[in-house]
Amino acid sequence: MKKYLSAADFLVIAITFFLFTVALFVKGITHDLLLEAGVLLVSVKIIMMHYKNMLDNKALLKEMNDIKQTLLEIKNR
Repeated sequence: MKKYLSAADFLVIAITFFLFTVALFVKGITHDLLLEAGVLLVSVKIIMMHYKNMLDNKALLKEMNDIKQTLLEIKNR
């Protein structure tokens, strides 16, 4: 799991889940619970965006290293 999520992502998940659970017991199942569920979904979306950005960055770095290798091969001819 650490391969996909950073420590900050785990922290956000833990804090958000804790606060959501506390709000569930404090406020009960009322209209305010919808607001809490919205906050939970926003946190999940931010984590998903972070993961996608990480994958995109790795792909870009790989492409840049390939280009660098090609340029070095051309230079050494």
